[in-house]
Amino acid sequence: MTTPTVIDVWLGDLTFPGYMDRLHRLGAEFEKAHPEYRINIEGRDFRNLSKEIAEAADAGRPPAIGEFYFAVTQAAYDMRGRDGKPLFTSVQQAIAGRTEILGEPVVVDDLLPAVREHYSRDGDLVSMPAVVTAMLIYGNQDLLRAAGVERLPTTWEELEAACEAVAALPDGPSHAVTWANHGLFFQQALAVQGGHLADHDNGRSGRASRLDLSSKEMLTFVEYWQRLHRAGHYLYTGKIPDWEGNLKAFADQDVALRITSSNDLNYMAQAAEHAGFEMTVGRFPGRAGEPYGGNIIAGTSLWLTAGLDEVTQDGALAFMQFLNNPRNAADRHIASSFVPVTRSSYRLLEDEGWFEANPYHRLASAQLGGYPEGEGVPPCRGALFGDFAGAQDVMTRAMGDVLLQGADPASRFAEATAEAQELLDAYERDRVDNGVRNPESLRVEYFTGAEAYTGAQLENAVRGSNG
Repeated sequence: MTTPTVIDVWLGDLTFPGYMDRLHRLGAEFEKAHPEYRINIEGRDFRNLSKEIAEAADAGRPPAIGEFYFAVTQAAYDMRGRDGKPLFTSVQQAIAGRTEILGEPVVVDDLLPAVREHYSRDGDLVSMPAVVTAMLIYGNQDLLRAAGVERLPTTWEELEAACEAVAALPDGPSHAVTWANHGLFFQQALAVQGGHLADHDNGRSGRASRLDLSSKEMLTFVEYWQRLHRAGHYLYTGKIPDWEGNLKAFADQDVALRITSSNDLNYMAQAAEHAGFEMTVGRFPGRAGEPYGGNIIAGTSLWLTAGLDEVTQDGALAFMQFLNNPRNAADRHIASSFVPVTRSSYRLLEDEGWFEANPYHRLASAQLGGYPEGEGVPPCRGALFGDFAGAQDVMTRAMGDVLLQGADPASRFAEATAEAQELLDAYERDRVDNGVRNPESLRVEYFTGAEAYTGAQLENAVRGSNG
């Protein structure tokens, strides 16, 4: 009997209940269809995974497939093997125009346009999207209706007016709105205004070398955020990022509005059901009178190690297609609220009545080019530069000082720009001298002054104070 070819797959364990169990089941299903392969899935702490892949590459033992958080995309591009050559190869180039691999239909041309564009360079799909999320605004429809707010705010100005209406309720919540002090919110606020974090079109038309955390667009958002906080409308828990605390505030009806990731859709719906109020969902508000610049994509993608033998490479490519076939991508969305990454998976959910029964799940897909009402590729794409997470950490600390210490936004974010620039410069020096090996430049999340959280903690927050 022929020994199966082993495909080592290192994935980030996102700690949500049952998350890795589902991936192991998919690995077993693939093996059943392709007994000539064994899929060795290892779930690793997503905060350390990119560093561990770099260490494995140094030892000459990288996995065939490695998962990278979106904030480490530039580091994945830059990573080198022991021979000094790029560690990863383009998924699209490895597919080489085939429509199926080992009988698994190739799905890359079916990816949502904005998702494919996000993980492409000069039109070349470099890595395979896996987890995809977008930003949304959630509302307690009962509280909003009581305040005379008939629909969710679509602009910052409408959001401020809704906050004032909620504040006027005689027995209303302590605050009107909350969101986490997390880098994603800065990125999304810049995107809707057409602003950038880095030069060369956010690092998309050329390698980013200069950062600007005190641009007009950034300060417009920071000053707006500060104004809502000073007026008592915005709830700041004082922790960075404190997803759990923000979810709990919504579950406890301490706020009428929460802005957060589409990844939270299931948790938010459970919170509303448990507390007995109606929930409504909309896209992240834009600026009145200005074109909507785009929707930032977060999540992860799968990278294919270069230099694999043909049998191993084809097995790895086939497994990537299998993970994103219509059924599996649709089931991933149902289980975890992640955006169904292909048009076919979106249509499958539509045909099965999922979106009719869960209409708010449509929105994130539509924003990223989902069928049929998709908005296509946004004009503003997410930033691409080294030590992205470190720069986000700098933003959140600066914002904490603005909210809690009354720091002047312009001067504090000018300091933040200098600090983030030092991180980028250090990353570039390390890349040139040593390759991408510095653990600090490979970090994917930041927990300054914050606790790590698990899916179990979020499920507890869903139940609120009465659970």
